[in-house]
Amino acid sequence: MFELFQLRCFVVVAEELHFGRAAARLFMTQPPLSRQIQLLEHALGVRLLERSTRAVTLTTAGQSFYMNARYLLKQADQAAIEARRIDTGQAGRVTLGFTAVAGYDLIPDLLSAAKTELPAVDILLKEMVTLDQIAALNSNIIDLGFMRPLNARHSFAKELLIAEPLMLAVHVSNPLARKRSIRPADLKSESLIMHSPDEGKYFYNLITAFLGAAGVHPSYVQYLEQNHTILSLVRKGLGAAIVPASAQHLQFQNIVFKPLWKSEIQAEIYLVWRADSHNPALAQVREFTLKHCRRIAA
Repeated sequence: MFELFQLRCFVVVAEELHFGRAAARLFMTQPPLSRQIQLLEHALGVRLLERSTRAVTLTTAGQSFYMNARYLLKQADQAAIEARRIDTGQAGRVTLGFTAVAGYDLIPDLLSAAKTELPAVDILLKEMVTLDQIAALNSNIIDLGFMRPLNARHSFAKELLIAEPLMLAVHVSNPLARKRSIRPADLKSESLIMHSPDEGKYFYNLITAFLGAAGVHPSYVQYLEQNHTILSLVRKGLGAAIVPASAQHLQFQNIVFKPLWKSEIQAEIYLVWRADSHNPALAQVREFTLKHCRRIAA
């Protein structure tokens, strides 16, 4: 019906109520300005201005259209600004996949800091195990993932975020709760609640290799997927469990966490993304996340 330039011409004339001054503001001469107003009135089918040799006034329709025209121009300007911000990654949306362990403390801290440092970027969360995150990255369902170590066959870009020690979680009534640290011999007669070799494969392989190297072959009473489920059984005295140190943030009652004899055994979390992603906001969130985690580690 009409062009944005015609709206701008009309708004300036409506504010100045003088074609000469309006033309000067628009850096144009008066005849083409009058022509733009005529084209706008023709497109609308209404008179917006009353002109005389001495004055220019708004018609009733012109007064109404002036308010709406200002709003449309403001929205158009905002749309242009938003498009430029999205193109440069200053605004937009990033979908972040994460494992349950990362959700205990790291993800809430990250989102809280992002509200201040990246206020124009929406970060959407999807809680997934590592295998599901790999599929989601391949399908562009998520942009970033907090994952356990990947196999060499996966070609995603990645960077180590966190390496945390493993600890033994025991019920307060367990004699091991009174020890300063746990030695291999302490576990030889202990019943352990273990991560599942299927759904919890990463921890299962890590822990069994760690115990096997120390000559420890405990009795496993349950195999479960998530740390919070494992700790719920420990809380009832149904066995001990080896879990990442971050599981302490779950704050289960009647559970004590003890360091293991080999502190260099660690569970790793990587930040993973597709190098060929076309999401402009990805780089912004990725660099913010890496910086935030380095700050925590320091």
